[in-house]
Amino acid sequence: MRFRAKIVDLACLNNFSRVINTISKLTKTCTLRLTVCKLYFILSDKVANGGASMWCELCQGNFFDEFQMEGVAAEHNEIYLELVPENLSRALKTAHSAKAVKIKLTNKHCPCLRVAVELPSLSSSSRIVTHDIPVGVIPRRIWNDFREPTMPDFDVSIYLPVLKIMKSVVERMKNLSNFIVIEANLSGEMNLKIETDLVSVTTHFKDLGNPPWASEDGCQSSAQGRNLESMAEARIDIKKLQQLLAGQQVNPTKALCNIVSKRIVHFILLHEDVSLQYFIPALA
Repeated sequence: MRFRAKIVDLACLNNFSRVINTISKLTKTCTLRLTVCKLYFILSDKVANGGASMWCELCQGNFFDEFQMEGVAAEHNEIYLELVPENLSRALKTAHSAKAVKIKLTNKHCPCLRVAVELPSLSSSSRIVTHDIPVGVIPRRIWNDFREPTMPDFDVSIYLPVLKIMKSVVERMKNLSNFIVIEANLSGEMNLKIETDLVSVTTHFKDLGNPPWASEDGCQSSAQGRNLESMAEARIDIKKLQQLLAGQQVNPTKALCNIVSKRIVHFILLHEDVSLQYFIPALA
């Protein structure tokens, strides 16, 4: 099992650093799955236990100048590692002006991702700062626990408002309640609501648009034949929504959510080179 990679391009490095920072805002630990073409950051808290889950996918060619890996076996050419994304994020923060960053899987005393940051120096010799980030190697027999979650059979699919605006609304609401109701329909309308004994606040968004698949006949979704005005709603933990929005430093090219009434809200944020899916279960 071997893995080594190198980033030289500064824009790619900053981009990669930003992705890891986003992930570290969403979860304390996650699974890093490495394949020949892609990296995946996976959080598969069982939604049944009230945990959120995440699936973030990156094409390695968009970030790395060199990328070599050998999986656990020829027919299973993949590596699954458990890591604390905050540790990786911290290591990359030291690299914002680096000449190069190398990442390598090592196993001296325990398995580690070694991040070697080559910093510019005035002399001819280069300064290298290394960070060893402990990882756990996930055995082949439980890889199936980390499969891509299926798109839920949603009632409504809708594009999200500008995330910065949504974030400031949610941050204000968070001071008043621990829960938020997110509701939307197939006419491009979405409401964010909180209700407590003392106060009820609703923010309305309209003309957001619905993705084409929201009402396609081929789509096996409960949205088929649904009244366009009728709202689907889910009450979720406001902190989980706020964490998702806080981690988005760059507005995605596409951002949407699918609501399965009273069950789950599935967010999809697409950037040019990263896709992030985040599932927040509904609370009773």
